[in-house]
Amino acid sequence: MSKLTFRYAQKSDCALILEFIKELAQYEKMLSEVVATEELLNEWIFEKKKAEVIFACEDSKEVGFALFFHNFSTFLGRAGVYLEDLYVKPSYRGKGYGKAILKKLAQITVERGCGRLEWSCLDWNKPSIDFYLSLGATRMDEWTVYRLTGETLKALAE
Repeated sequence: MSKLTFRYAQKSDCALILEFIKELAQYEKMLSEVVATEELLNEWIFEKKKAEVIFACEDSKEVGFALFFHNFSTFLGRAGVYLEDLYVKPSYRGKGYGKAILKKLAQITVERGCGRLEWSCLDWNKPSIDFYLSLGATRMDEWTVYRLTGETLKALAE
């Protein structure tokens, strides 16, 4: 493995963050669902500080990223880290960078005194599922994710 370093994203990285988001969405066959803009990312990540981004860099070139934020476990009585997105550019896969990013996130989680690191994965994404299981991650089969968005969310809010 080449020397991999990490850095936290800065405001000037909004275009790069959006590029990674779109590449991930393309991989997940969900590109048409991306409505994020550089302006929205700047507002929510850097102004409102609702999420964080780290980049994995090979020779100072960003080759992967992770976007994460804190959640809270009432059972543990402490915050956790929720990984929203993890992506490594295709030409850099197979070098252990995905594992290195998760290791870095685990270190951040432990350093902050958080109780857990968790994420979701699409059911059809067998390579990622196999990878996560190889790290010792536990599949939460008894849980189902529910979501409200768009007009349904607005209707409930009224």
